[in-house]
Amino acid sequence: MKITLTPIGTAKNKEQKHFGGWKDVATDLVIDEKYRDALAGLEDYSHLIVIYWMHDVKTCDIRHVPQGKVGEVPEVGIFACRCPQRPNPIGVSTVEIIGIENAVVRVAGLDVIDNTPILDIKPYTPQYDATTDAKVPDWVNKLDY
Repeated sequence: MKITLTPIGTAKNKEQKHFGGWKDVATDLVIDEKYRDALAGLEDYSHLIVIYWMHDVKTCDIRHVPQGKVGEVPEVGIFACRCPQRPNPIGVSTVEIIGIENAVVRVAGLDVIDNTPILDIKPYTPQYDATTDAKVPDWVNKLDY
C-alpha cells in the first residue's frame, strides 16, 4: 500500500541541527493559505499537537540507544523510544501556542528544524490526550528534554 501525504504548511525557525532544550525554541507554523480558515477557533486553546515529517532523517536502525547515552540507558527497539530515526519519519509533539496571526501559528517547544513540513495540527484536549496512569521505564528520566 502506498500512502501520499500533503503538508498543510512549513515550520520556520532558526534551527538547523539541535539536540535537547527545545522548550524555549519559538517556531512559526506557516499554514498554507488554503487552510487558513481551518485555524478558526484555535485561539481558544493554549496547546496543540503538531504532526510533522522529519525530512532530514536519512537512516533508521531497528535498535537504538536513546540520545546516544551508551552505558546510561539501554539499547531498545525503535518503537520503544522517541528518537527521530523511524521507519516512517513522522514526528508528533505537544506545544504551547504563543500566538496566531493570519495563517501563522507561533508555538514554543516544537522539536523541529527550519523548513520541516507540517502534516497536521490538532488542539490539545486533556480529555483525549492526557493520562494519569502512564507507565514508563526508569531510564526515560535520564534523557534530556
